[in-house]
Amino acid sequence: MSFTSAAVALAERRAGKFGASIFSGRPGTVATRNLMTLKSSSGLTFVAGFVEPVLFLIAFGYGVGGMVGDITDSSGKVISYAAYIMPALLATSAMNGAIFDSTWNVFFKMHFAKLYQGMLATSLGTLDVAIGEIGWAMFRGMMYSLGFVSVVGILGLIPSLAGAALAVAAATIVAFAFASLGMGITSYMKSFQQLDMVTFFLLPMFLFSGTLFPVTIFPTWAQFLIQALPLRQAIELVRDAMTLNISLSMLGHLAYFAVMIIGGLFFTTRRLTALFLR
Repeated sequence: MSFTSAAVALAERRAGKFGASIFSGRPGTVATRNLMTLKSSSGLTFVAGFVEPVLFLIAFGYGVGGMVGDITDSSGKVISYAAYIMPALLATSAMNGAIFDSTWNVFFKMHFAKLYQGMLATSLGTLDVAIGEIGWAMFRGMMYSLGFVSVVGILGLIPSLAGAALAVAAATIVAFAFASLGMGITSYMKSFQQLDMVTFFLLPMFLFSGTLFPVTIFPTWAQFLIQALPLRQAIELVRDAMTLNISLSMLGHLAYFAVMIIGGLFFTTRRLTALFLR
């Protein structure tokens, strides 16, 4: 069966069902298109995303870490400074990979390449586009996480293979949440200058979320505000996963990201429908 015949058959099965006007059941088509683009022109940009967290780990974990020395973590275990910041950099890597793909890239496709207009002229619905793009951004964040974990494994910073696998799974959830939030925000942006606000927010969040030092150095009121930041939630989730510190607090982090995912999908779908299906 050809792709066209398969698409028509799927659209006929979806006809009359709830949400048929916005979802055809083919979000994988959008992700496949991104994969083909990666193979042809975007490979170098994709690979470059692996480098940043590794450079941070070397510069801070071993550079600054040589002056800081060992650190006692929340469980009372003495670890190297590099081992302390490693889970936080893993969470940051997943966040960056997902957020930049779902903001700058999506904005270009939406307003310059006019890609979504072409997609929505087919049987694809706005929810297909949203899930496809967010799923691709999540995949990108997951690949960055796998690459980073492979490097830190070579450096001997991973406490266990089970912890590493669970941490990558946690980082993938983080990437999914940030991709959903990123595309939801981008769908309301009207210029590249407005997108600079994303970077303006990401940098201080990276600095104050306990990525490079414990948040306990801040006043109690500041710690309360920091705890509400999505990157702080991500760091705690990934760190607990890496150390196999399974507790009920992980459910709170997962619920936090579930809200980000559902909210991002809702607002992205709603905005794409308003923009292109009027």
